[in-house]
Amino acid sequence: MPGYLDQYGAGEEQRNRIIIRTVVSTLTIVILGTLFWYLLRNHHQEGVVKNFLTAVRKGDYQGAYRAWGCSGPGACSGYTYDSFLSDWGPAAKSTSQPALDFKPDPSALGIIDSESCNNGVLLTVEVNQARTEKLWVDRKSDAINYAPYPICPHKNPWSIMLHRTVGKLRKPLLK
Repeated sequence: MPGYLDQYGAGEEQRNRIIIRTVVSTLTIVILGTLFWYLLRNHHQEGVVKNFLTAVRKGDYQGAYRAWGCSGPGACSGYTYDSFLSDWGPAAKSTSQPALDFKPDPSALGIIDSESCNNGVLLTVEVNQARTEKLWVDRKSDAINYAPYPICPHKNPWSIMLHRTVGKLRKPLLK
C-alpha cells in the first residue's frame, strides 16, 4: 500500500524542465533577434550606396548624381555635376595629391564598412586600391554626402567595441 507522501514532488521535476526550456528558448530568441537587428539595421542605407556605386561602375554618371541625392533643380547647389564628375568620373583627379590615382576602379569599387551614427549611417567605400572615401547617408532623406567626420562622435566605448567585434559579421552582407 503506497504511503501518503510517496508521490510528493513528482510533478515538480516536469515543471522545472518546462520552466528551464522556456527561459532558454526566450533567451535564444532575444539574442538571435538582437543579432539580426544589429546586422541588418543599416541595410536600406547600404542599398542606397550600392545603387550609387552600381551607377558609377556602369558609367551612368547622371544616374549616380541622382542617386547622390541631386535629382531636383537646386537640390545640390553646393555640389555641381562638374564637381561630381571631377570626384567620381572617369577623369577624376586629386587637386591635393596629383600623383594619386583618383578615378574609380570598377573591380575595387564597393562598401568596406557601415556604422550607425546619430541620424545617419557612416559608410566606408573603397574607390580604388589607393583611395577610400567616407560617405554619409541621411536616414530621413537617403541623400548621400561626404562624411562630416571620420568616425562617429559621442559613441560610448561599448558600442565601439561591439562594432569592431560583431560588426565584422556584417562584412559578407556589404558585398
